[in-house]
Amino acid sequence: MPDNTRTPSRRDGYSVAVIGATGNVGREMLNILWDRKFPVSKVYALASQRSVGMEISFGEDEVLKVQNLETFDFKGVDFALSSPGAKVSAIHSPRAAAAGCVVIDNTSHFRMDPDVPLVVPEVNPEAIARYKKKGIIANPNCSTIQMVVALKPLHDAFKIKRVVVSTYQSTSGKGKDAMDELFNQTKGIYANQAAVQTKSVFTKQIAFNVIPHIDVFLDNGETKEEQKMVMETRKILDPEIRVHANCARVATFVGHAEYINIETEKSITDKEARAILSKAPGISVVDHRADEGYITPAECAGEDAVFISRIRRDMSVENGLSFWCVADNLRKGAALNAVQIAEVLVKEYLGAR
Repeated sequence: MPDNTRTPSRRDGYSVAVIGATGNVGREMLNILWDRKFPVSKVYALASQRSVGMEISFGEDEVLKVQNLETFDFKGVDFALSSPGAKVSAIHSPRAAAAGCVVIDNTSHFRMDPDVPLVVPEVNPEAIARYKKKGIIANPNCSTIQMVVALKPLHDAFKIKRVVVSTYQSTSGKGKDAMDELFNQTKGIYANQAAVQTKSVFTKQIAFNVIPHIDVFLDNGETKEEQKMVMETRKILDPEIRVHANCARVATFVGHAEYINIETEKSITDKEARAILSKAPGISVVDHRADEGYITPAECAGEDAVFISRIRRDMSVENGLSFWCVADNLRKGAALNAVQIAEVLVKEYLGAR
């Protein structure tokens, strides 16, 4: 028998549309809605015309048939969790919002819109209050989300002046085709095939490699991914913080890693930072100065926390600290953050049904 406290047959819940339901993030959104027992009365799986009719699991017993985003009527839908790509979202997120649906958008299109709150619930939940301006709340970039979760408690305690971050981002951040390219290149190399034969997503071979290039290059030499981390961090956390980002793609499937270096106004020690981070919401500190005393992307896949390791003083500046930060980019870096925003909306602004 199905568990009626968790299935979409509940009459006292909200109707939710997942836009881009067939993608990596969309599928994770469905999983997390179920796992966290989000109060749903109906769930709609939406995607492009080519995916219409596909079946996607929701929970243990429910199967959703994918419907056409282009023709879907959002009237009566309470929430849309949207991750179809920026160009598609630019068209359909405002359309959904105009129909009275609150859109939580995971694409880059609305993030820097001054009338759209950019939210990480552990960092700036108060920003959600501005959602009524356009009916849209933006989910930050995956690499930004895990970083600001870690920075928030340190900024509150020590006032961060400057951040330098180097990212090691998994292929799932670029979608299923990117993951397939890593798999096929790896398999091909073992079969003595040239990796270039299967290169279409990345500009260089990804298997057994690191590519210092994510998104398009800008005139100043940064990539757009690096610019996102700078601008989004300042919008979410503090416009006065100076941020420098170096973003690289690595040969992993799931989980983004970051080395983060901060300079603070107040004196900071590794012991103080460890104690503060250990008490902060959404963070798990695993920091033992011994073999295996840290977390890597292989261990964070499927987990909700942002993991912090290798906390140590940076002795090159007066008040400096470095640490290693790892999170599942499909969960906290995207889907989980979106569902957490919806949970805050239900609790603080809409009321449970």
